[in-house]
Amino acid sequence: MSDNSWNEPEQGGSKEGQDRQGKEWKLIEKLLLNMGQEQRRARRWGIAFKLLTFVYLFALLFLFSPAFDLESAAKMSESHTALVDIQGVIAEGEMAGADNIVKGLRDAFKNNKTKGVILRINSPGGTPVQAGYIYDEIKRLRQLYPLIKLYAVIGDLGASGGYYIAAAADEIYADKASLVGSIGVISSSFGFTGAMERLGIERRVFTAGESKAFLDPFSPMKEKDSEFWKGVLSVTHQQFIDRVKKGRGDRLKEEPKLFSGLIWSGEQALALGLIDGLGSPGYVAREIIGEENIVDFTPRPTPFELFANRLGVSVGHTLANYLGMSRVSY
Repeated sequence: MSDNSWNEPEQGGSKEGQDRQGKEWKLIEKLLLNMGQEQRRARRWGIAFKLLTFVYLFALLFLFSPAFDLESAAKMSESHTALVDIQGVIAEGEMAGADNIVKGLRDAFKNNKTKGVILRINSPGGTPVQAGYIYDEIKRLRQLYPLIKLYAVIGDLGASGGYYIAAAADEIYADKASLVGSIGVISSSFGFTGAMERLGIERRVFTAGESKAFLDPFSPMKEKDSEFWKGVLSVTHQQFIDRVKKGRGDRLKEEPKLFSGLIWSGEQALALGLIDGLGSPGYVAREIIGEENIVDFTPRPTPFELFANRLGVSVGHTLANYLGMSRVSY
């Protein structure tokens, strides 16, 4: 009796426990199933949103890309004045670098609807090499296309390398208040030797060749090295002068300070023969070339490239500027 009285409740309790346990497992299973469905649904929505975002961004890049310019394409198929922009510093890798400008010029001259080319310049100058590449290419294209003239139009500033390039044009125009000229060469740096001595810093540099480090801002400048570097700059300056004289010819007036590096207003530049007239790109297209339909042939970066360029950082360039490393420029 005693054994049965204990066994029955034990069996009954076990059955109820199993039922409860079964219900709990079913509930857990249902919850897990629902969670799995929600996760799959969330993943599908996430993929859909990502695809929509990608399509949206791609459409924006395509629509705002210079290649997707229906108006320019329509103008290009008609008689037009071609425009190429030189904006900013003339240096490799910049928008005003030789590769970019030369491509625009070639495309402009090759187009059989081009009646004349305007090189719109707003630049403080740049490197002699990049300016020289553009100058030479202008002269080459003028020989290949003798019926298509090129006119340089200076905006706010056409100085140093900017004017170097303008001198290759058939004619140069500017506003009366434009700044024109600065026919000179500059190389700037810093000397940190005094500061290093006060701070107790010792400079250690090893070279093969006694003048290998003559431009090192942390070492004293020797007189012979200074004279040598001035000679290099003088030769480069003479190259600049020769190009200007070749381009401008007898239009230049006799002025002792013309090649001194001074900069002139557009009105003064006209009197000195540095430019041929006062006017804007619109004026030159309409009154000189005789075709006011202007088409821009300047290669432009896509929005994606602009974004990437803004994010990019040139460590070497920054360090060179910070340390005062010398660079020759017009």
